[in-house]
Amino acid sequence: MPTHPSAFILHPSKTCAVPSTARISPTTKTQDSKLGHLLLDVTSEGYMERRTTAWFSPNLNMEMPLVAYGHAGQSLLMLPTAAADYLEYERFYLVDAIRPHIESGRVRAYSINSVNRYSLLNEQMPLHLKAELLTRFDRYIVDEVLPAIRTDTGQADAKPLTTGASLGAFLAANAYFKHPDQVRGVIAMSGSYDVRSYLKDFYDDNVYFNNPADYLPNLNDDYNLPLLQRADSILIMSGQGSYEAPERSRHLSDILNSKGIPHTLDLWGPDVNHDWPWWRRMLPYALDKLV
Repeated sequence: MPTHPSAFILHPSKTCAVPSTARISPTTKTQDSKLGHLLLDVTSEGYMERRTTAWFSPNLNMEMPLVAYGHAGQSLLMLPTAAADYLEYERFYLVDAIRPHIESGRVRAYSINSVNRYSLLNEQMPLHLKAELLTRFDRYIVDEVLPAIRTDTGQADAKPLTTGASLGAFLAANAYFKHPDQVRGVIAMSGSYDVRSYLKDFYDDNVYFNNPADYLPNLNDDYNLPLLQRADSILIMSGQGSYEAPERSRHLSDILNSKGIPHTLDLWGPDVNHDWPWWRRMLPYALDKLV
């Protein structure tokens, strides 16, 4: 796995340097962007608006891209699997699977990069830096991505759903459970919600506060816990076929039950594998329930 340039962690954060334009090709329309104050070129795919942008993240010390689909509706923040990028869900046709929701104005989706290739999945990265990257990525979502979504939607109180499959389910769940005042809920597909196996014996606050299997059982505050106990959009899904681990979803469900947090645990059958064809069925099914 690649190591990241040292500026990623070891150097102080640089001033956010945002380029004046971001372009995709082919171009059919240019408009003033509400995403990162950039000018975006827009392509039209049927009735589904698609825009891309990127900016230098002061939390991550690297340029981070974002793609947006749609023009109206419930915002949906998509977190990629494993070490993949912001276009993964497009390449594997998950965006096509929810295209009816997007075209009809029920959902507007946003997809971003993860930093898993530099953190959890990077065997060359020192363990304490792997853990620190989890916190930096969380700050990137809260300080940069969520404000960009609120600006783009024109809704100061917009609260997206988060979603992801496999390792993306962990990222989506962590973003929601840590910030229920800024995120509406989570659609977690085929995930694991305890990342300690990626960190061997290393443990510190960055691990604890980014590991739902650890911090949720101990959640007893008078702010986040009451918000979670009023949740109406937590959907934990898994198959029970090849390469699935439904016991991980059951474990998260048990924790939520112990804290009085309402949710739906939806385990599909033994023929449902850990693979894209099933996630392309799960996500539109979940959206039909929530939006």
